[in-house]
Amino acid sequence: MSHTKGGLIILKEMVNRLPPSERKIAEYILNNPEESILLTALSLGEKSETSSAAVIRLCKSLGFSGFQELKIRVTGDLQAESSNEYRDIEPNEGYRNIIDKVTSNTIQTLKETVDIMSEKQLENAVTALSNAKSIIFFGVGASYIAASDAEQKFIRINKNAYSFSDAHMAATSIANKGQGDVVVGISFSGSTEETSKLLKIAKQKEVTTISITKYGSALLSQFSDIQLHTSAAKEATFRSGATSSRIAQLHVIDILFMCLASVEYDETIQYLDETRKAIALLNVDS
Repeated sequence: MSHTKGGLIILKEMVNRLPPSERKIAEYILNNPEESILLTALSLGEKSETSSAAVIRLCKSLGFSGFQELKIRVTGDLQAESSNEYRDIEPNEGYRNIIDKVTSNTIQTLKETVDIMSEKQLENAVTALSNAKSIIFFGVGASYIAASDAEQKFIRINKNAYSFSDAHMAATSIANKGQGDVVVGISFSGSTEETSKLLKIAKQKEVTTISITKYGSALLSQFSDIQLHTSAAKEATFRSGATSSRIAQLHVIDILFMCLASVEYDETIQYLDETRKAIALLNVDS
């Protein structure tokens, strides 16, 4: 998994949540990315009228190992050929233009999601799901689409998986879970109240918790052992939870499924063959 891009995406998402000194550095990098990647921590602190210590604190706040990783990621962003701008539709716009814009936005969302994904967090998530006695996926609104898709995929490979959009039903199920079980909370904003409360309940039951949110979502992060992130780019007017963010969530689910299938390859092939046979029987004339 690439760790060479995503710096500017993360900075844009986090800039308004940072302490004043770290915010000044983030703003300086966003306004002067080409110059910033050539600076030392000391010189960047001087340029932004802060300090080298503040630069190091910024890297920690962003979840980076250090200043070198931040520079590598920003450099990767600058070298990327694709545009980082999302394009909105216009009144009475031609269908071809809309097709191109929606497609371009979707591709950009998927690229950004991959750029900010942590391979270590992904590995931890796959290990937890592989060893899970049961898996509960929960999401509200458009996020439930991803939860339901996950349930369908994981059942096909003989995982004890369930999806819920009703918080009461989910809480009832979580109440009887414990060590060895997994709860996955899906929320683009990362601040959905029902989802965060359910992860909190799960944590109290010593259930392993996984969150799938945009980068820098503090609320769900408080209650998730493992954090996976989707594109955190600014939403265009029509780029709502029903479009690009939903596709990014589905992409993360697909990645989880494929990684798990690779880890349990022989068993996965067997289970998929059995499910295909079962579906085929439904199509046989009685």
